[in-house]
Amino acid sequence: MDLALLDATLAAAGQPAFRARQVWRWTAAGAAGYEAMTDLPAALRARLAEAVPFSSLALVDEAHAADGTVKALFRTHDGRAVEAVLMRYRDGRRSVCVSSQSGCPLTCTFCATGAMRFGRNLTASEILDQVLHFRRLETLDYLVFMGMGEPMMNLDQVLAAARRLPAIGVTHRRTGISTVGWVPGIRRLAESDLPIRLALSLHAPEDALRSKIMPVNERYPLAEVLAACAAFYERRRRRVFVEYVMLAGVNDGYGQAVQLAQLLDPRIYKLNLIPYNPTDATYAGSSRGAIDAFKAALSEHDLRATVRLTRGRDIDAACGQLAAKALAV
Repeated sequence: MDLALLDATLAAAGQPAFRARQVWRWTAAGAAGYEAMTDLPAALRARLAEAVPFSSLALVDEAHAADGTVKALFRTHDGRAVEAVLMRYRDGRRSVCVSSQSGCPLTCTFCATGAMRFGRNLTASEILDQVLHFRRLETLDYLVFMGMGEPMMNLDQVLAAARRLPAIGVTHRRTGISTVGWVPGIRRLAESDLPIRLALSLHAPEDALRSKIMPVNERYPLAEVLAACAAFYERRRRRVFVEYVMLAGVNDGYGQAVQLAQLLDPRIYKLNLIPYNPTDATYAGSSRGAIDAFKAALSEHDLRATVRLTRGRDIDAACGQLAAKALAV
């Protein structure tokens, strides 16, 4: 819900400050609406239901994958598309991937969101409402800001939302922010008082290729990005997760694996190889054999990697796919 509007409505009604805490406690615990908040006076619940929408987002579509993944498409009050994904794992973990912007201004060429027109930054309440949508379904354990948009370009609102996540059940140490290498944001996160994990979307081991597929590299080249990540590690003593999406014939060669192993210090970085979830871009995903060979080449040069389990492939779970299809209709 719009927490600022909630505060203003309660103040206008002459309610004590603890009422906002009561409403938030119920909401964070997965309440379906104001009617469930039985320790609030009935008249106040009715007033809130009329004045403060229970969610700042309207659910437009929801897709369910065979592996249990759920992808939701929302619209903001001004019609902006927003996506979030719930990933269910066999060991019982429940992880949510949320958006920080509607669209994205950074136009990575392999990303469906990058092909969309940038809308705007999301508010902390709009970010939280993505999480709360899934919290009303079940308990949650992990969260990553890795949906639509570049979180480091909206860091104030991202951190404001993150501060409330423990009440929902997601601790700060189980929260991560993924960036394409927005250096000012990496530096600010290192100085933050929140022990949030950092993930870097790398996708190429050298500047020429990275600039071709990720134009942000022209502004913040690899050396500057990795220096900021190393400074984050020095301050936090928490390794940086590196995401490397595997694109057939683009970044999956043996020589590129060697370059990557030489680039990344295993004391600082933990590498995840990500099978490509196809979009309408011109890329194809690397074969399983190519991914295994790339991983073996990394190991030969003393860099371990894990291959991330692909989730929701049958429901267009890659960032921006559901929104892009909806906007095209």
